[in-house]
Amino acid sequence: MEKMSCPSTVSGRTMFCHLDAPANAISVCRDATQVVVAGRNIFKIYALEEDSFVERLNLRVGRKPSLNFSCADVMWHQMEENLLATAATNGAVVTWNLARPCRNKQEHLFTEHKRTVNKVCFHPTEVHMLLSGSQDGFMKCFDLRKKESVSTFSGQSESVRDVQFSMKDYFTFAASFENGNVQLWDIRRPDRYERMFTAHTGPVFCCDWHPEDRGWLATGGRDKMVKVWDMTTNRAKEIYCVQTIASVARVKWRPERRWHLATCSMMVDHNIYVWDVRRPFIPFATFEEHKDVTTGIVWRHQHDPYVLLSGSKDSTLYQHMFKDASRPVDRANPEGLCFGLFGDLAFAAKESLMTGEAGRKPYPAGDRRYPIFFFKKPDVTEQFAQVASALSVFESESDGSSRMDWFIKTARRYLLSGKPFAELCDHNAKVAKELNRPQVSTTWTMLRIMFSDPGNPAPPANHNMSKLGNIPLMNRYSCAFFLSFCPSFHSVFLPSIHSFIFSFYLSIENEETEGSDGQAEYLFGDAELDDDDLYSMEHENQAEEAEFSLPQEAFPLRHEIVDHPAAPEPPAEKPESPQVSGSEAESFCLTPMESFSLISVSQLLYQPQLTPSFFSPVVREMLDHYAEQGDVQMAVSVLIVLGDRIRKEIDELTQEHWYMSYIDLLQRFELWNVSNEVIKLSTCSAITCLNQASTTLHINCSNCKRPMSNKGWICDRCHQCASVCAVCHHVVKGLFVWCQGCSHGGHLEHVMEWLKSSNHCPAGCGHLCEYT
Repeated sequence: MEKMSCPSTVSGRTMFCHLDAPANAISVCRDATQVVVAGRNIFKIYALEEDSFVERLNLRVGRKPSLNFSCADVMWHQMEENLLATAATNGAVVTWNLARPCRNKQEHLFTEHKRTVNKVCFHPTEVHMLLSGSQDGFMKCFDLRKKESVSTFSGQSESVRDVQFSMKDYFTFAASFENGNVQLWDIRRPDRYERMFTAHTGPVFCCDWHPEDRGWLATGGRDKMVKVWDMTTNRAKEIYCVQTIASVARVKWRPERRWHLATCSMMVDHNIYVWDVRRPFIPFATFEEHKDVTTGIVWRHQHDPYVLLSGSKDSTLYQHMFKDASRPVDRANPEGLCFGLFGDLAFAAKESLMTGEAGRKPYPAGDRRYPIFFFKKPDVTEQFAQVASALSVFESESDGSSRMDWFIKTARRYLLSGKPFAELCDHNAKVAKELNRPQVSTTWTMLRIMFSDPGNPAPPANHNMSKLGNIPLMNRYSCAFFLSFCPSFHSVFLPSIHSFIFSFYLSIENEETEGSDGQAEYLFGDAELDDDDLYSMEHENQAEEAEFSLPQEAFPLRHEIVDHPAAPEPPAEKPESPQVSGSEAESFCLTPMESFSLISVSQLLYQPQLTPSFFSPVVREMLDHYAEQGDVQMAVSVLIVLGDRIRKEIDELTQEHWYMSYIDLLQRFELWNVSNEVIKLSTCSAITCLNQASTTLHINCSNCKRPMSNKGWICDRCHQCASVCAVCHHVVKGLFVWCQGCSHGGHLEHVMEWLKSSNHCPAGCGHLCEYT
């Protein structure tokens, strides 16, 4: 086929037309004057006029259109202007001859596929050769002069998603598969592929040969990547990779532009992007007209890089003019800032902004600055703006103060589930204290005090205790805990608890000491209580509370002062107890239960027991404080440990943001097990699904090469044992390793030992296996 002369630039404008139904695929004729649109409920041909689309022919004819008209793909032959082929959802491959005089243009019907046909492709130079790829895992080559296929190719996989003939090699075609593999075949050898490699982690939805570079193959997959492979080497070599924001459904090289290709997404993203593979981080151009997912893209002419046609699920057909495309680089931020894992700071900006050193303040963590200048020789054919940038790197101090060792150790040692709440808090407080993080340690202990159930301890011997109800008892340790354990306490737990404790005890003191010259001694003393004594005590006799009588005197008589022995010497200070000053100990000391007597209080100022909801606003603000300070580890850990006690107080979007930030940090430090545990313990639906994707492995029988549909060792097709070690020829009942290329494998130890001395498959199939 001789190369067509390049036509003059197609005149026109960006335009669209409404379709009767969503489109699944589009294709343009050889002279770029007509376009065919195919879908489940549409199969029409439109003429491309100067300023509009004009419907020319509706190919869905008949009273009851069959499933043969329900199209998953369509292709217009580039040598025969009246020949079209469609892939039907019922497994049929249909060819259409527009030159037929009758209304029904259907010419050939091939029904050899058992499942949906995903792709059809005409040979670029052979008029009568048609290739199809189906969901049943087979590819078939049809000679249109016959009524059946002439070759069948088995991909040994579940589904063939795309097939494309090479533009330069007459006998070669590429096929992409559901399992992430790409295969190269020679149409003369239908028994075995010539080359296979794993291109993506997940299904490969599309592929396209470069129209000029003979060995370049572009692939797009569910992993949101577009990769360009060099197929001229012995092994497929990835030379470019473009990261997109959604699964890639279609990829098409741009004519007359060696480095440009167009992509559209399968879901989420409705735009069409044109990428320069040399600059994969930002699109070269963007078409943003569609309101739903784009399902088909095609350049209007194979020698015109300025007009692109597209169809969408929004039932529209668009002609995009490149001059009207959006250029994201024009809106891109020219500066960049990034922190490294260990506190290093990198800053990139235009060279003109970095030349002035006057007034630059020194970096507090060590002002070691490494300017790196990037220059690029001007290229007259390139449409990117030429900008020189400077990169400055500020390294943090190396004394370990700003390193993230504490983050790694904390993540590994924290307990988030599996034990009672109080034990989790105590354990995490101990971990934080050992890592020299006193504020975090104290926070965990405070959470235990707030939300733990104190139980029902035995009442004291002094029955006057019952007159007070459940009053929280506090010793020197706990008072200092609440009020002055560290200067940063008030910034975390706020003054609410502080004011509550003062008002509670001062109210009692004012009421009971009124009219008395002596100092009242009812709650204060010298001794120190255990942590368990911080909680409220139950009444010994609940019935006594209900008995009340009117006082006979206007002023109640003072009770008899009972002499009691001096309080015992306080025990040695516990390792977990924070240090308090002498003045604090004198001001906020509480006597032990055995050594004080209580007086009756006529009315309680607060409820006897504080429910967990009383502390929820304080804890919520504490979590916000930690998150704002950048410690999402603490925010997420407390959120998981408290569970339903606090989860309802925080909106789900905030929780999801904290989880994603923490999981991202864990994965950057390669703490995979901790990351998976956090995902499992999360209750956010957007988080719990993170470890539920790509969990299925599709395996083939090593004998018949067909997919294994059951879970046993016996293939239900050939009735042979599929899990036989290729080295020792025994059934593998434990850990099994196999080659994705030839499906042969065996015991892990045997295969590793074999590959130390030979690269060929131990089963003798000739495949070059590799264990990585």
